[in-house]
Amino acid sequence: QVHLVESGGGLVQPGGSLRLSCSASGNIFSINDLRWYRQAPGKQRELVASIVSAGTTNYDDSVKGRFTISKDNAKNTGYLQMNSLKPEDTAVYYCNALLRHSADGPTFSYWGQGTQVTVSS
Repeated sequence: QVHLVESGGGLVQPGGSLRLSCSASGNIFSINDLRWYRQAPGKQRELVASIVSAGTTNYDDSVKGRFTISKDNAKNTGYLQMNSLKPEDTAVYYCNALLRHSADGPTFSYWGQGTQVTVSS
């Protein structure tokens, strides 16, 4: 059993910063890929940023230059540093991890419960 828990969300003024964390616990050998999604009210969930096991990162155009994704393999934790936040960044942010339970096993996908980010003055 694996649990992903996001934290770090909250209310911030435009131009402010937040750092989201995604902590994985349970039977984990390694986290291969980590992705952050967001879902605003009335909209579909969208991929914001991703990082693969080799460290390559990708970002949606709307957050490039403002958001930074990273992960600490030793802590089984991923992060999303969000700077220069805008009201349109308001959404529930979810982390999604592709991980292995053993060295030669397949990858499995797990989701966190989400954390609310509200950007407003």
